[in-house]
Amino acid sequence: MIVCTAGHIDHGKTALVRALTGIDADRLAEEKARGITIDLGFAYQPMPDGSVMGFVDVPGHERFVHNMLAGVSGMDFALLVVAADDGVMPQTREHLNILDLLGLSRGLVALTKADLADAGRLAAVEREIRDVLAPTSLADAPIMAVSSVTGQGVAEIAAVLAGTAADPAGRDGGRFRLAVDRAFTIAGAGVVVTGTAFSGDVAVGDRLVLTPSGREVRVRALHAQNRKAERGGAGQRLALNLAAPQLTKDDIPRGEWVVEAALHHPVDRFDAIFRLLPQEARALAHWTPVHLHLGAAHVSGRIALLEGDGLAPGESALAQLVLDRPLGALAGDRFILRDQSARRTIGGGRVVDLFPPHRGRRTPARIEVLRAHSLCRPQAVLDALLGQSPGWVDLDRFRLQWNRPEIGAGGMVAAGRFGFSAAAWGDFRRRLVEALSRHHEANPDQPGLQGPRLRSALDPKLPADLFACLIQAAVADGAVVDDGAWFRLPGHEVRLSPADEVLWDEAEPLLAAERFRPPRVRDLARELDAGEADVRGLMKRLARMGKVVLIAQDHYFLRPVVAEMASIAAGCAKNARDGWFATAQFRDCLDNGRKVAIQILEYFDRVGLTLRKGDLRKVREDRLTLFGTPDGRESSPVGRTDFKSGSGRSPAVGGFDSHSLPPSSPAS
Repeated sequence: MIVCTAGHIDHGKTALVRALTGIDADRLAEEKARGITIDLGFAYQPMPDGSVMGFVDVPGHERFVHNMLAGVSGMDFALLVVAADDGVMPQTREHLNILDLLGLSRGLVALTKADLADAGRLAAVEREIRDVLAPTSLADAPIMAVSSVTGQGVAEIAAVLAGTAADPAGRDGGRFRLAVDRAFTIAGAGVVVTGTAFSGDVAVGDRLVLTPSGREVRVRALHAQNRKAERGGAGQRLALNLAAPQLTKDDIPRGEWVVEAALHHPVDRFDAIFRLLPQEARALAHWTPVHLHLGAAHVSGRIALLEGDGLAPGESALAQLVLDRPLGALAGDRFILRDQSARRTIGGGRVVDLFPPHRGRRTPARIEVLRAHSLCRPQAVLDALLGQSPGWVDLDRFRLQWNRPEIGAGGMVAAGRFGFSAAAWGDFRRRLVEALSRHHEANPDQPGLQGPRLRSALDPKLPADLFACLIQAAVADGAVVDDGAWFRLPGHEVRLSPADEVLWDEAEPLLAAERFRPPRVRDLARELDAGEADVRGLMKRLARMGKVVLIAQDHYFLRPVVAEMASIAAGCAKNARDGWFATAQFRDCLDNGRKVAIQILEYFDRVGLTLRKGDLRKVREDRLTLFGTPDGRESSPVGRTDFKSGSGRSPAVGGFDSHSLPPSSPAS
């Protein structure tokens, strides 16, 4: 268990910690000379069960509240100190407000310097303390008289702390995350950081990331609760000896986080639920400059109110914090706001969403989403989001920001990285089938819809990566057929007319005979002794069916041949320096004329198979399966990346790779 002190300057916080542990938590020469705590101090007390209780002693002077805030976040137990001779003072109230805003509900009040007050004075101060505790999370905290000079009450407070430590507060699971409050160098060891572990476990040898800086580090050694250990975890004070090339303590300022790589996601804005303290003299205006304290970090920024243009004292509202520089944060984190001059605490709240939209942050739909996030219990948030429009959640984002790698819901339908409510999933599938059905009815002579056009046919239009998961799942269970360049319903099939079948039986061998230089439409018509318009119409219908590809005006190639030519281009690139090959190399591999080779390569440029730089080209390997395989087999839709193509001149194969598309999820 970690105990933090709080209270006005010179009320005996450090003396009480010394009486409980035997350790002087004032570690700076200036602190000892001036007799006041300036920065965070630390002490540890072994417990009878073998565990260790940690104490974080924070400064009480108003000038050092920023240091107090760096130490109090993530604590298990609050030890609020009030001197019997002074009673409740300004920093008593501010520190108590901070503890309340941080949600600390376990604690006790030490009525110090009891040897300087009689029974009447102690009773009066106790009544005063009870009044200020009443509206806070520490309303039921015990008040115990103590004197660090005579020893009165020290054993009783120690017993309460020991009893509380034996019944520790539950810590959330998740990946490892530590808020850095100190960084220093030890000769022979290197850089050491200390802080409170908010979640997860860490072991010697683990590779972690500093956030927001993004630097990778390795744990060379660690201490947990001031003892050398192989492992440490949530709820402990840890000292981590970190190793990285040319790493210095100056690379790790107070406020940095040490996290597992999956949690590295710095943000410069987030949505939150915010409460303005009732003691504020006036309403908080939209876009007010503020100082934000989160974990051990201190960042300036502005608060944008999402519900109205003002917030009355004592009221809560949804807000967006827009910061001057990025920091590490996760949903559920508590934060404190101080005024523009950093002279007083004005309120605080909890982070609810790390992925606010760039536009529409005040729309009714967005506010509804944030109200679900404001439940601040991950499973309840997920259930609420799935139960409202649009009925789906980006699970990757959700698991990241709530630090819940395995979270799910019993009634949830998972597809790729998205989770759907059963109702929303059924509705999406129904609309997908209806869109294809309408197209088949209106265009019976066409084989189906290409991916981009099918996505556009859905109302409302879905984000590209969400549609990718939806269509792949529909294909997997047979509701939709991936038919090469098209998506169609299982019962739909385009057939050539009997006359076209006869003409195609004669034309196909002619196209295959000179596969890299097939005859053009007019030459094909002459050899078949058929009308040019009839042959041109047949080839257009075959192109829609995906059997041939239009490379240039009236110049059609068999689709497996185009796949073969794509493979040949890839071979040229592989044998060329830096992957850039010349037209002549491709022409020679085809044993073809330069004009036709150029037409083929220009077509590859148009559909994105090749990148052109002057007279040189490079092949995009992620698009090599645009036309299937040279033997005519279709590749799996997963892994194809032609989703953005879709013009009539493009093959626009129906599959695509959802991982190549940017994430988009209004639900999270």
